Amino acid sequence: MNRCKKWLVSTVAAIFIFLILSAAAVAVVDPFFQYHAPLENFPYLVDNQLAQNPGMAKHMEYDSVILGSSMTVNFNTHWFEEFLGLHAIKLSYSGAYPKDQANIMDIIFDSSHEVKSVFLGVDVTTYTGGVDETKYPIPAYLYDDNYLNDVQYLLNKDVLLNYVLRPLADPDKTDLATVYQSWWTDEYYNIQWVMHNYEPPAAVLQETPADAYIASTDKNLQANLCPYIEQNPDTTFYIFFPPYSILYWNDVRQENHMEATMREYAYIAQTLLAYDNVRIFYFPNQEEIVTDLNNYADYTHYHRDINRYMTECFATGNCEVTCAGEMAQALDETRDMIERFDFEALFSVDY
Repeated sequence: MNRCKKWLVSTVAAIFIFLILSAAAVAVVDPFFQYHAPLENFPYLVDNQLAQNPGMAKHMEYDSVILGSSMTVNFNTHWFEEFLGLHAIKLSYSGAYPKDQANIMDIIFDSSHEVKSVFLGVDVTTYTGGVDETKYPIPAYLYDDNYLNDVQYLLNKDVLLNYVLRPLADPDKTDLATVYQSWWTDEYYNIQWVMHNYEPPAAVLQETPADAYIASTDKNLQANLCPYIEQNPDTTFYIFFPPYSILYWNDVRQENHMEATMREYAYIAQTLLAYDNVRIFYFPNQEEIVTDLNNYADYTHYHRDINRYMTECFATGNCEVTCAGEMAQALDETRDMIERFDFEALFSVDY
């Protein structure tokens, strides 16, 4: 009995010590940045937007933030310093819904940072969903201030193995200037690759009513964006509409919601232009970009050179719309581009 008791006590003690050491290793390295900024010499792997963005928002050094979906992942934060003199951090969420942006802005604006600028890519398709809808379930214990539930972080096997031990064994520190950048290398950005993988949707005969998206869009704006603009008047919000390829507009045509989509763009712009601390940039009418499928890796995702061009525009004011009239003109230019484009010739080629 004494042997069994000693073995049991030793085993429990060993397990307890292992758990304490594991939790200590996670807390000291803190690969999700929940407690402190990165250690200077540790080769951090940053590849988990849901888990690592909240900690970066809390503890990284920055004065500006890049937010949005995968339309923003190819931004290089060095460009924002080069063109705008800003120390930016990128906190993208692939497929992000408005609520995803609100969740991270809660943390950004509750932190001690003085945020000069927010660069937010608005994907109109996501503003038609529910105000509480997120792309993926978030790990709530990383988004709150309750340290008691951090046991899910500190005693997490995947965190210990993949974000503490693996980087030590194979050090390849993530460059935060280009963090989350898309996996597509330059050879994927060509018309052959895009068209080979593109499947047009089935044609819809009944047209979507022009005001179909307004109610849900307004709810999302009022719940997930406007409060942050109103509560932070010293922060400039650069709201931009990304330049999806002409194939995106083919989808809109086929699905028969062109006017509803145009009305949604106009409504978002009209609502946000009422704020003095908002600047709006509209890129879907950039014909040389949108109609050249060699700029894309699929029907919406563009090359990082386009991200650099947009950064330059933020600095120069090119592609900015400052009133409802300019937005209406930009939308008319987009309509005209779509009407003039030869879709038949595009689809007649065997790729």
